[in-house]
Amino acid sequence: MPIQPALFEAHEIRRVYDEKTETWWFSVVDIVHVLIQSQDYQSARKYWKVLKGRLSKEGSQLVTNCYQLKMAAEDGRQRLTDVATAETLLRLVQSVPSPKAEPIKLWLAKVGYERMKEMSDPGLSLDRARETWQKHGRSEKWIQQRMTGQETRNKLTDYWANHDIKKGDEFAILTNIIHQEWSGVSVKEHKDLKGLQTHNLRDHMSEAELIFTALAELSTRQIAETDDATGMAENKEAATKGGAIAKHARQALEAKTGKSVVSEENFLPPGKGSRTKKIK
Repeated sequence: MPIQPALFEAHEIRRVYDEKTETWWFSVVDIVHVLIQSQDYQSARKYWKVLKGRLSKEGSQLVTNCYQLKMAAEDGRQRLTDVATAETLLRLVQSVPSPKAEPIKLWLAKVGYERMKEMSDPGLSLDRARETWQKHGRSEKWIQQRMTGQETRNKLTDYWANHDIKKGDEFAILTNIIHQEWSGVSVKEHKDLKGLQTHNLRDHMSEAELIFTALAELSTRQIAETDDATGMAENKEAATKGGAIAKHARQALEAKTGKSVVSEENFLPPGKGSRTKKIK
């Protein structure tokens, strides 16, 4: 089932589309995070745990209608997460006193129809992504680089899928190897540096970070194709080599400019702050 995060205001809501039943499954804790308006994502998890326990004791069907599916966690790994349909969440929202309740209900009603439209016209998903980035103040140059990088990423994951690499944990492991090699930090460390929690790291990269990520993934794929890398062991080697090519390019640029490519900069709403910090 394809995972396609959606944005509610500045919050990323993880969701999965089940094509067989034509149903969206949303991360419950992501919705709760929005409702309680907490900066600390752990607070949302604790709130949902307590609320789920109370609803369960009351015999509420809301809990029985929730399921668990694997979704990308903050560390990039696929972990079981409580999910529910938009219909179930619309009722769950009533249990959480919040000024965001009505906006969330309207948002849930709207996004439920997006996948149906995009399946008949895939270009709509690209248009929607571009429109979202424009609303969040991204430049056309940044948007073009983001989309180009995504195309490069898709070609790499297509190669993995056809060479005995499993989606989920194995994709995440290889991605982290590439990232660690070119940037000097893991995916989680990079997100922590930028102050991100459930957000997509690439949506908060600078133009330079996007370019070096794309270079690392392009190099990895071409090396893997040349060696006909199959399975984890061989693709780990290709990932290390591909990341190293981008690493040398990054170091050469940093030596000339005196500026670190990897930084704390992000596109979070004003008030979060954005500083540049050197990473060696």
